[in-house]
Amino acid sequence: MAGITDYVLRSLIRKYSPDVLLTTEMISSEYLAQTLNGRSGTEIFKRDENHSPISYQISGHKPEMMKKAAEFLNNYADMIDINMGCPVNKVVKGQDGCALMRNPALASELVKAVKEGTDKPVSVKFRLGYTFDELNFVEYAQKMQEAGADFITIHGRTRSQMYAGNADWKIISRLKGEIDIPYFANGDIKSIEDAIKCLEESKADGVAIGRGTLGDPTLSGRISKFLQTGEKTLVPELEERIKILKKHLDEEISLRGMNIGIKFMRKFYPYYLAGFKNAKVLRSKLVIEENYENIIKTLDELKIVKIC
Repeated sequence: MAGITDYVLRSLIRKYSPDVLLTTEMISSEYLAQTLNGRSGTEIFKRDENHSPISYQISGHKPEMMKKAAEFLNNYADMIDINMGCPVNKVVKGQDGCALMRNPALASELVKAVKEGTDKPVSVKFRLGYTFDELNFVEYAQKMQEAGADFITIHGRTRSQMYAGNADWKIISRLKGEIDIPYFANGDIKSIEDAIKCLEESKADGVAIGRGTLGDPTLSGRISKFLQTGEKTLVPELEERIKILKKHLDEEISLRGMNIGIKFMRKFYPYYLAGFKNAKVLRSKLVIEENYENIIKTLDELKIVKIC
């Protein structure tokens, strides 16, 4: 999730999820080329030792550039993931992301190029198809396997759906027996119960969680713990969510500076602060607040009201 799963959020998730596979936000191979030429910073690559295992996610449609990106990311990554599922217009119009599902031959060349550039495992993420009339995910998965992908992740929607409707976990089960490499199911996993149902319906080897972690960095760790031990950990209460939110805010400010850090965090308030009376009013206040002390005071007052 570009602009979302940055260094700070990954670090928060790792705190509560010691052994899950982290994935970075999507890194354009075009952007990476500019970085290598000294025209951009390298903040997007930041990681800690305890972030392992971590997969660096790249996008692009030029094999040679993707190979160079893989060569560079070898210095950081435990795995490399190729994004062929992003549905956003500016990505698709650039022939990246889900646009590649209409060009399996080029997609295969990209996988081969990345494999040439790294000795790390390579995965591919894509969707069911570009539209409902183009549900080619089974054939596409076979092509990715032939090209050298070590595993794949399937989002249970088409590109035309964007994020509307519900992810179709059952249809993903068509992959069972059609490929030999592991596959993971993705889309609408927001609880332990969702993960259980998704695994049952998709017959997948695991689940991949994206938007479900927003406002709850503990989610992947709670799911992992249940799958390993059968023990269910409760969803964080509002008081704990506020504590995590304040930690998230402080770390973004530490990384980006006060002004940018506060503004960057505005996108996260709707996820952390939901499910209680007047939540919308509170969020409306916070998204225009620029003073750190006022933000903390507002959050602390909410906690006091909720606890009393």
